[in-house]
Amino acid sequence: MRRTVNLSFREGGKTTKYTCDGIDLKAGDYVMAQTAGGLDLGKVIGVPIDLDDSLIGEEVLPVLRLATSKEIERGQIRTVKEREAYDLCLELIGKYKLDMNLIEAVFTFDGKKVTFYFTSDNRVDFRELVKELVSSFRARIELRQIGSRDQSRLVGGIGMCGRELCCCTFLDKFAPVTLRAAREQGMSLNPGKLNGACGRLMCCLQYEKDAYADARKRLPKQGKRIRTPDGMGIVADVNYITEKVTVKFAEDESFTTAIYSWEGLEPLNHDMNTHNSGKGRVSDSEDEGGSDEF
Repeated sequence: MRRTVNLSFREGGKTTKYTCDGIDLKAGDYVMAQTAGGLDLGKVIGVPIDLDDSLIGEEVLPVLRLATSKEIERGQIRTVKEREAYDLCLELIGKYKLDMNLIEAVFTFDGKKVTFYFTSDNRVDFRELVKELVSSFRARIELRQIGSRDQSRLVGGIGMCGRELCCCTFLDKFAPVTLRAAREQGMSLNPGKLNGACGRLMCCLQYEKDAYADARKRLPKQGKRIRTPDGMGIVADVNYITEKVTVKFAEDESFTTAIYSWEGLEPLNHDMNTHNSGKGRVSDSEDEGGSDEF
């Protein structure tokens, strides 16, 4: 077992897991830890917990130590400088009439480098902008063009589910998402319901993709004829989450429907006199000599 803690290096930004064996930490503490950009000041988010070694990857780094009061003060000064850098860069973008949308300015903890994140639909010639930024900050300047998903990760926000965006909490990599995933999950192809805060298809469409694919292999498709305890019927609807099927029966010139659990094909919300513990299947003998696969 090892003690782990989540750290946030940006206000409202994504949290990262670190080990903290031998260091007594509580929520709100400031610590020093190594990041991809070098040594940085992090804030403890939540309560440290003990995890089995098998649940901690080799890439998880240790917290180095508690931050000193001077380091905490330097972090606060950095936040102020980042706001000033953002405002200045925004002013210069207007001055040179550049087609770019500035997202954020980020200083490294040592103050030797400033990264400006922006989005743009086109290539931007920002050579003159960089020259002015270098003369203003006397530091290394990097202008990094990012996509809409990275923008949401940096800015943060709340998704339609009511929770904080996955990309700025736990999601490490962006997997490609296609409309096929929405179709297979029976969702309405309405951009307002499928697109996330970034304007792209929601990443969470991938979370249950494998479960839906498995269910689609096992459950019948709409329009298929199957045998039920009430006789032959046509599948009108399939709920892949509950694994229940709605079956339509023809009665003279009208139709009736019943809902069945596919596992054991036990009927629900339907008055019947017979029961069948076997799974639903296509009856070749009663399907006009034909056969269907699902």
